[in-house]
Amino acid sequence: MVVTKSNKVAAKLVKAFTNRRVKKTYLALCISRAPNWDKIRITSGHGRSKFGAWRVYSLSDVGRSLPGGSTVRDMTTSFEVLSINNKGKYREPADMDTDEFESIVVEGKGEELDREGEDVILVRAYPKSGRTHQIRLHCQYLGIPIRGDVKYCGVREWEGMACDGHALHAESLSFAHPITGEFVQLCAPVPLWVEESFGDVS
Repeated sequence: MVVTKSNKVAAKLVKAFTNRRVKKTYLALCISRAPNWDKIRITSGHGRSKFGAWRVYSLSDVGRSLPGGSTVRDMTTSFEVLSINNKGKYREPADMDTDEFESIVVEGKGEELDREGEDVILVRAYPKSGRTHQIRLHCQYLGIPIRGDVKYCGVREWEGMACDGHALHAESLSFAHPITGEFVQLCAPVPLWVEESFGDVS
């Protein structure tokens, strides 16, 4: 969370977020069958269904009006796998301007991938847009729902214990300082479930 002390600075930060000049990374612990990709970028539509739930729409639906007066908007998230079944190595966030990411564009009905299984997958997410529940929706679509995220098909219990929340962590936020223009990066301490995925993140 970033809090400003003046309206002028706040306005500049809001503009930076709106123009997608702020970079964010998240860590998510997913329970599923391990994916067959290391890095992937997914682009889709985003909106509320007629029942009021947020869902993934086809990219071709962007701009379409939905019941209740809302409109389908675009959303893009890139993911990279950091660890599978506690085997992996912590690394710094990747350069998102490279072509290393396999690309998926959701078209047609946008059916989620079925990857039912019990692998423990730690992924880093790079949301380009900032839609409501974006990362959770895209994880569900890719067939790697987040542990504890029962709203989007995540397991309610894991290894004999009830999940007390979904395992999604806001890792970092970076942007140009609204006054000086200097690069600013804010990083949050990682939760225990991230440390357990590697043994050590230092």
